[in-house]
Amino acid sequence: MPDLLERISRDAVNYPEALHRYLQADAPENIWARGNLGLLESEGLWALFCSSKCPGAVILETHELAQRFKDAGMPTIGGYHSPVEQECLRVLLRGSQPIILCPARGIERMRLKSEWRQAFVDERLLIVSMFGSNHRRTTLGLARRRNLFVAALADKICIAHASAGSQTLAFARQVLAWDKPVFTFDVAANGLLLEFGAEPFRALYPA
Repeated sequence: MPDLLERISRDAVNYPEALHRYLQADAPENIWARGNLGLLESEGLWALFCSSKCPGAVILETHELAQRFKDAGMPTIGGYHSPVEQECLRVLLRGSQPIILCPARGIERMRLKSEWRQAFVDERLLIVSMFGSNHRRTTLGLARRRNLFVAALADKICIAHASAGSQTLAFARQVLAWDKPVFTFDVAANGLLLEFGAEPFRALYPA
């Protein structure tokens, strides 16, 4: 990965205001970034989340949604960690839209994967972390904090699936309390998400 690692402190003029608004006292003191910082100002930024365990029908729906985001040039942000999220990233990398990748670890020593390289060179991939160099490995606790960080930066949120009793479902309830637009697929497996207030996608076209 290129040597340039930028640190943005909480009192800097280019620190995202959304982090203050939604995370409040939990907004990180610093964020670290590699790539085109202008992507943080992308309009209509969609966050993508999905539980690691996911019904087959939802996997197909999510893949189709990623294709539509790619074709429409929709900017996205996510940790892209679960298997379904990783597949979405593979689809999105074939497009031309902005992508913001937020690992749940420090990025100072993080290697740039070969499949990310062209998007990074084209300045449409930004890698951002709320964690310093002392956090070298992803943990469940860091992933929880990262997911809230991603949701705070997004304009709209897609939670493709959240298993009953999962951390993703607990996260969904927290984000829904922010009154941000949260969408999911209208299938029986997402009954709890819909009950908690997530809006259903209609014919895979987000509102």
